[in-house]
Amino acid sequence: MVKATSWRANRLSSWGQALAVYRDPRVLAILFLGFAEGLPLALTGATLSVWLTEEGVSRTNIGLFALVTMPYALKFLWAPLIDRMRLPVMTRLFGRRRGWALTAQAALIAALLGLGTTDPGQDLWWTALCAVLVAFCSASQDIVVDAYRVEVLEEHQQGAGAAVLVLGYRFGLMAAGAGALFIAEAYGWRTAYEAMAALVLVGMATILLCREPKEPPPSARERLIAEWLARRPHLSGRSAVALAWLYGAVVAPFLQFMERRAWVLILAFIASYKLGEVLAGQMSSTFYISLGFTKSEIATVGKLFGLWATIAGGLLGGLLVGKVGVLRGLMIGGILQMVSNLGYVLLAWTGHDVSILAVTVVIDNVCGGIATAAFVAYLSGLCNVAYTATQYALLSSFYKLGGDLFGASSGWLAERMDWIGFFLLSMAGALPALCLLVWLMGLHRRDRESAVPAQ
Repeated sequence: MVKATSWRANRLSSWGQALAVYRDPRVLAILFLGFAEGLPLALTGATLSVWLTEEGVSRTNIGLFALVTMPYALKFLWAPLIDRMRLPVMTRLFGRRRGWALTAQAALIAALLGLGTTDPGQDLWWTALCAVLVAFCSASQDIVVDAYRVEVLEEHQQGAGAAVLVLGYRFGLMAAGAGALFIAEAYGWRTAYEAMAALVLVGMATILLCREPKEPPPSARERLIAEWLARRPHLSGRSAVALAWLYGAVVAPFLQFMERRAWVLILAFIASYKLGEVLAGQMSSTFYISLGFTKSEIATVGKLFGLWATIAGGLLGGLLVGKVGVLRGLMIGGILQMVSNLGYVLLAWTGHDVSILAVTVVIDNVCGGIATAAFVAYLSGLCNVAYTATQYALLSSFYKLGGDLFGASSGWLAERMDWIGFFLLSMAGALPALCLLVWLMGLHRRDRESAVPAQ
């Protein structure tokens, strides 16, 4: 009896120690930075699609608006600059990471205010340009926040930091989704975007209240290039500094990743894993409006209710990955997110029915959350700690690039098909990634078998 009581006490103590990490101010700060990361995404995606639909923009053009978020897919191109370059005034005042974060956030506020002043019904190109600027500033903020999270947290806090980042991200999406739609219905779209610009101040205040993380030491590759330059006196001064910076910031992260077996196959899988979900999601707001749902109904069911379904799916996905492993979790999640598009088919068949909308949203978000949890775990596991910012930007860029290019065709397809046929077709978009995943699982199994010594 005494042993059982002692065992229970020890177990409760271990749970208390595990939960204590969430009370650390650094971990709590990541929650608010996650909110800042998630806020701009819907403002150039689903929320903007509702605005465009109300202004009478064609489905083809709404589908093409997936391309305005291309900066998220290309952020690896300027990630090395943000990772290593020092801003003249901001770096001196706030530090390398905080200076870049505040600069990106200030630019994001200006871009959101500009987007809110546009009129998509009269000048669609100007709306598109402002949306691209919002996406560029948001993608730049993502680069800094991801690097800041890795550097400011200790190793045992990284898991908790990733969890609260995703949670904050979902709250940011809710604010930019449900919040913006409620405000737009009551006061208009310009006021909605002004309110969202004001919410960026949450991220700025968090950065100002946080300390600057310590700079990581140079990697082994960077030490080698420094030794190589030291043996060549003619490469000195600014030339040596420029070469060393270029190698450490740009060349080394990509070389290290390309040493991985089947790295091209891995990138192809990353780019295609969520194609089916993107194809359906790009047109979901237009689909809801076409069925007669109001902005309030979409906000209440599709955003607020969907948020908790996504969080539940993420928690289930985390448990699933811990139970069956990352690759099997990716397979189960991929199949679930493909099958979840049948919910849209059901809604298209029944028409305007809020209860069926709720069922569709729950199924879609729970399945998508499971797949996303496995996918984020996979991307994180691929990154080398010496180049986390640049490599994570590269991997997430490939995922976004595939989604943008495929999602751009969604409006063109939706105009030429009925909704039931369109969502059935979107399910086929998941098949290429599942085939690539089977191949990757086979390579992983053979690598594991070859690593086992012969008896």
